[in-house]
Amino acid sequence: MAQEILKGKLKITATLHLQTGLHIGGSSEFAPIGAVDSSVIRDPYSKQPIIPGSSLKGKIRSLLRRNEGTVDSNNESNCLKRLFGAAGDEVLPSRLQFFDIKMTSNSVEELEHLDMDTYLGEIKFENTINAITGAANPRQIERVPAGARFIFQLVYNITDETQINEDMEKLSEGIQLLQWDYLGGSGSRGYGRVVFKDWHVDSFGNAGTKETELAASVQQQLERSVGV
Repeated sequence: MAQEILKGKLKITATLHLQTGLHIGGSSEFAPIGAVDSSVIRDPYSKQPIIPGSSLKGKIRSLLRRNEGTVDSNNESNCLKRLFGAAGDEVLPSRLQFFDIKMTSNSVEELEHLDMDTYLGEIKFENTINAITGAANPRQIERVPAGARFIFQLVYNITDETQINEDMEKLSEGIQLLQWDYLGGSGSRGYGRVVFKDWHVDSFGNAGTKETELAASVQQQLERSVGV
């Protein structure tokens, strides 16, 4: 694999708003015994719910791949491969670096003042019906409640300034698709609806144009395509 020359970085941030409850499963270590059947994933230090970067990356890539009309990673577009990386015969490093994202401090403070079922979480009672016997199987699912906000951030490595616009268009498309889809589990039941707001882009390095102009241009592109 040939090493690409790094010409700069873009740090892209936004606020991710939960419009419906979110469930991304984690260890039951943080839940009282018998309290829930499926708990949310949490930061082991703060015990606060988090959204893993791997969940965001995988979901956005999957949506973009399906939107391109394929389920085979080998048939992805060149743009998709260079954004998310590729293995096999054509190894490409990912230009996008996702982060595990944490709840905003204001959101934590708001939820801590509410009477929640768990720490910063709620319990949703679900029933699945056995199609053969008709027997009900009640379950308790922990969710991060609607209204919670998270600090979304990712870094984009600039290795070819002529491809920045195309790459950002593809990223914007993926985020738009996510806003029309869902994140986490039980999306068909209404879980995991999200929206992104308050975009901000910073740049670092020499990508052949003034850093402030580059950051402003990408920010405008995201706001125009995805929303503010």
